[in-house]
Amino acid sequence: MRLDKFLKVSRLIKRRTVANEACDAGRVQINGRVAKASVDVKVGDEIAIAFGNKETKVRVLSLQESVRKEDAENMFEYI
Repeated sequence: MRLDKFLKVSRLIKRRTVANEACDAGRVQINGRVAKASVDVKVGDEIAIAFGNKETKVRVLSLQESVRKEDAENMFEYI
């Protein structure tokens, strides 16, 4: 699954276009490397997202094409 789609489906970022812009600005890293929006995300990857002066780190637990809002948190765990 593409990184921008994962960020949207898991609800870490609300909109896919915003996820795309964050990736283009270099604010998203996968396993310590700056990642583009088209990078494939795999189970076990660690994603770091910089929001201003705050950074969120998560580990991917599952990949699903669509998920209900209540189940979105089961797709990742905070590190």
